[in-house]
Amino acid sequence: MSLFGLQRRFEGPIALNAPSLAVHNGAAVVIGQVRDKGVMRVLGIETSCDETGVAVYDTERGLLADVLYSQVAIHAEYGGVVPELASRDHVRKTLPLVDQALLEADITRADIGGVAYTAGPGLAGALMVGATLGRAIAVGLGVPSLGVHHMEGHLLAPMLAENAPAYPFVALLVSGGHTQLVRVDGLGVYQLLGESLDDAAGEAFDKSASVLGLGYPGGPAIEKAAIGGQPNAIQLPRPRRNAADCHFSFSGLKTAVATRWQAANDAHKEGRQDAPSVADFAASLQQAIADSLVARPKRALHRFYDETGSRQLVVAGGVAANQTVRHALQELATAEGFTLSTPPLSLCTDNGAMIAWVGCEYFQLNRTSPLTFAPRPRWPLDDEAPPPPGRGIRS
Repeated sequence: MSLFGLQRRFEGPIALNAPSLAVHNGAAVVIGQVRDKGVMRVLGIETSCDETGVAVYDTERGLLADVLYSQVAIHAEYGGVVPELASRDHVRKTLPLVDQALLEADITRADIGGVAYTAGPGLAGALMVGATLGRAIAVGLGVPSLGVHHMEGHLLAPMLAENAPAYPFVALLVSGGHTQLVRVDGLGVYQLLGESLDDAAGEAFDKSASVLGLGYPGGPAIEKAAIGGQPNAIQLPRPRRNAADCHFSFSGLKTAVATRWQAANDAHKEGRQDAPSVADFAASLQQAIADSLVARPKRALHRFYDETGSRQLVVAGGVAANQTVRHALQELATAEGFTLSTPPLSLCTDNGAMIAWVGCEYFQLNRTSPLTFAPRPRWPLDDEAPPPPGRGIRS
């Protein structure tokens, strides 16, 4: 278990960071120390991939504004995210969204007490846009800034729900780029219990949707296409379902969809009436992914309860918006006597609210990032976790 990234992300000692100096209105001001221990408003900026999110969080009133711009229309014709196009669109959209968020929050820039921005993992160019703008705003206002781990944002997004979980808890993070099982003992105290050995669950959705001709993004397209389909119509594998560890695998499932879809197409061409439909494939894929996601947490929950006495299970990330996945995990939690916590559907995908909330938590502990902290496209959540089987060192 590690206090992840503290030595790299925060200035000075872990408990209290040393300030740095910048020029504001012709005078030297302190950057890197929280000035007001009372009510604080934090601006959160998320630009890790293909969505631009900006939010304002208030320690007293909660979430004041949360605005989001999606680049789906730009990338759809390419069947996936084009990094250069993503970066350029973030450049165009981020600052106007900051102004929109401040307007919706009914505050001015002078009311901002700190700026949190996504520092990784993600697309290098996209991260640079948010980090550069976030730090520039912080310097201009004479307030601290903080680089937030994107997956930490997802991990703690359920804290913004009405019935927020209490530490400690086990969290399943499922998104387009990550599938991880994490033990959370407190803010910044995370232990990686398992992760995907190959593709993430979200990638299995996206690539399978492409094979089925359903377009991008794959998750919503698969869920929509699955309506009316039979979840057991196609025999798909559940990779590593009986493995003793908590690691996941989805590449074999993705390959199985491709081969079986080709066979189904051949059957259609032959005029066979029993050939499975797209709805059957989509429903069967959803169920296979849900079954695979349920199998891994189940192994960790009993040990977690024995060690902590906690019965909290959290699921977050873009795939957490899928209703089949949510239903399967709710059934698991109920069967094991755990409480399942999920973020609101609007906060499952990338958003600025989760970044603002995490930033606010760290700012209240007087922890900030130096202006020299560089975004990290590859950034492990738990630096001390050993690499999974078949992998080299973490970076």
